[in-house]
Amino acid sequence: MKNNLLYIVLLFFSIQFYGQNNTVIGKWKTIGDETGEAKSIVEIYEKSGKIYGKIIEILEEKNKKKVCVKCTGEDKNKPIIGMTIIKGLSKEGTEYTNGKILDPSNGMLYKCFITLESKDKLKVRGYIGIPLFGRTQYWLRIKD
Repeated sequence: MKNNLLYIVLLFFSIQFYGQNNTVIGKWKTIGDETGEAKSIVEIYEKSGKIYGKIIEILEEKNKKKVCVKCTGEDKNKPIIGMTIIKGLSKEGTEYTNGKILDPSNGMLYKCFITLESKDKLKVRGYIGIPLFGRTQYWLRIKD
């Protein structure tokens, strides 16, 4: 009886640990698709059942104080650090979709989906119209 209880407890903690490592929630280092260089740190979080991501750090010293001059609406002329760039994604199977992503460098808001490629690699696809017309970045998880 004690062995069965021990196995159940171990199984529970194993499932909890596995589930935490297979989520998009966390901090991610963004990698520019054109340069291949690290650009920023984005924290992805859940709010009211939807997924959001905000820039918490800019890695290039010259860009740390930039504001989004090309943005429209509530993001116009706001500091890029602290800006929510992933907005309202919903989980559908293994993919998070039906939301938007903002590119602060050009102020454009794109449709978006994200997928875990592995526990530490995130595929981020922004597009206009259909996913064929867009670009993909791969972000790397920051381990605390």
